[in-house]
Amino acid sequence: MLVHATALSTLIYYRASFFFNENNSRDKATNLAWLIIFLAELVLSFQWLLSQAFRWRPVSRAAFPERLPEDGKLPDIDVFVCTADPDKEPTVDVMNTVVSAMALDYPPEKLHVYLSDDAGSPLTLHGMREAYGFARWWLPFCKRYGIETRCPKAYFGEEEDDERIGMSSENEFGSEKKKVKEKYELLKERVKEYRKRHRGDSSHTGQDHPPTIEVVGANVPVEVVQAHQDPMPQLIYVSREKRPAHHHHFKAGALNVLLRVSGIISNSPYILVLDCDMYCNGPSSARQAMCFHLDPRLSRFLMLVQFPQRFHNICNNDIYDSKNRKYFWTCWYGMDGLKGPVLSGTCFYIKRESLHRKPIQEANLTALWKETQLLASCGYESGTKWGQEVGFMYYSVVEDYFTGFTLHCKGWTSVYYNPSKPQFLGTAATNLNDLLIQGTRWGSGFVKVGVSRFCPLIYGSLRMSILQSMCYAELAFFPFYFLPICCFATLPQICLVNGITIYPEVSNSYIMLFAFIFLSSLCKHLYEVVASGHSVQTFLNEQRIWMIKSMCHVYGTIDAIMTQIGMRRASFLPTNKVDNEEQSKRYKMGIFDFQTSIKFLAPMVTLVILNMASFIIGVARVLTLGGCDELFMQIALSFFILVMSYPVLEGMVLRKDKGRIPRSVTILSAFLSLVLLLLGSSFLM
Repeated sequence: MLVHATALSTLIYYRASFFFNENNSRDKATNLAWLIIFLAELVLSFQWLLSQAFRWRPVSRAAFPERLPEDGKLPDIDVFVCTADPDKEPTVDVMNTVVSAMALDYPPEKLHVYLSDDAGSPLTLHGMREAYGFARWWLPFCKRYGIETRCPKAYFGEEEDDERIGMSSENEFGSEKKKVKEKYELLKERVKEYRKRHRGDSSHTGQDHPPTIEVVGANVPVEVVQAHQDPMPQLIYVSREKRPAHHHHFKAGALNVLLRVSGIISNSPYILVLDCDMYCNGPSSARQAMCFHLDPRLSRFLMLVQFPQRFHNICNNDIYDSKNRKYFWTCWYGMDGLKGPVLSGTCFYIKRESLHRKPIQEANLTALWKETQLLASCGYESGTKWGQEVGFMYYSVVEDYFTGFTLHCKGWTSVYYNPSKPQFLGTAATNLNDLLIQGTRWGSGFVKVGVSRFCPLIYGSLRMSILQSMCYAELAFFPFYFLPICCFATLPQICLVNGITIYPEVSNSYIMLFAFIFLSSLCKHLYEVVASGHSVQTFLNEQRIWMIKSMCHVYGTIDAIMTQIGMRRASFLPTNKVDNEEQSKRYKMGIFDFQTSIKFLAPMVTLVILNMASFIIGVARVLTLGGCDELFMQIALSFFILVMSYPVLEGMVLRKDKGRIPRSVTILSAFLSLVLLLLGSSFLM
């Protein structure tokens, strides 16, 4: 770290000295070119400095659930599952998440599962009723035979040996498994039939509907109840009121409604928050989380236990870096050595008191129960501090990041726990379109916090340690890396075409400085990837997607600035969870799918064509006119970008399938690259 910092300081000295050197050769590079490249290097150096806070004090934790008190003394837990669109989030998959949460290895009378349906869909409510009936068969089956995989879809999709301890006979287990599987198939069929019957029903809209709250299970058929008398967790369906004239604040608004409604029904001191596709893969996460929440050395100020997000649909060759290795395998360990990791949207157990300090009074429970419709109404929060000081925060579309930041500023702490078996598995984005849309939303939310009065380096540094505030600042300012990326992908190339040198000559000793910084950054990244148990291919994928994602951060930053100055309202598009067979096949084969918006494709392809043209022209220039000593660094940079961009080149030239880059986009990008080259040359000449 110290050596790299020294090298960066020397680089800054080298660049700055150019402007104070009276004998500099103006025909080698214009002041404008040097100034722009210098600013780009300063931005990357600043972001590198912020990122070192993650490496300062990494911590790894262990849990011992066997040391917990007996079941009767364990605290109650509410589980919040959020869904927003039954077309993008398949109902059967949502029900799998709900059932897996009900099947947690925790006293059922102390478990209360809530589903927030932001679309207010009758299909989702019907699915909840069917899921509750199925759970009466599934939960006893899991408990009796010690089933570890508590998600029905995942369990029945596995071809594994069913070696269970304590079963009376193999035939008995096989018979019981067959019966439960038939019940699961019946659940899927009934949901499918209901969708068919009500397809095209225009009487309901997801953006305009009244509140609906139902405790599911009151009308379960008698034969189902008699079949299994085991106690069941409480299951509650909540659909808040939505009207076009009222801002609903996306996921944060839905979670706050669940906070209020659950405060009346169960008021559990701890809450597990899950996305609708993030099912419970292991049954013991609740007990593992309680090991930290009930630890007297931690519990007073501990707000949450964050588990890592893992995904069941990711290949070893994760071309889109959907697993977010950087954060869940590196950064969160580092933050755990400070005040704890960022609240990460899902897979966390949070203390209710940290969100809402005023507990529900027992004397008012009966009266408040009658007010659940009011608590879920769109006008309830008017004139209150919900979303500003109470509950999940509304300021940014990355409500998890901003809520965690404000709670850390108030003195709360968090812990990161990564058990050997993933406790939660979700569905990751496995196509470029979903990845870039998701990245745009995240970038917009981060930048809005970074350029506001809540800037972590100012607001945060006054309320937490400087290292913790640097971690939050690195996330808030991370989208701005598109500035140096765009600069390094255009300016050296334009200068190369015009014979302008902006890097040291090969014979100059300073070239070793640039080579060292470049190679040491790559080596450090490679070390972290390999040390976290991943391959060299993962390293290459992360380098490539880091450059590709810069396109979505351009739009995310613009969106954040426009939202900040009031030119537009914040927007939130749920990620599509419906599996596309063709896209999934290409992903598993390690082939990029370029079926995305032209606003993402055109800039990306334009930069690749510009680098290809500059590389060819640069090599030709060196071969005919000489000057390899002066232009070598720029030629090498263009070559590196082309190597990293091979999937884009392949999509433009070699591929003929549906996921290739359209010819119209290639032609448009070629024209844009020519315009960019001519305009850049006119400024620099």
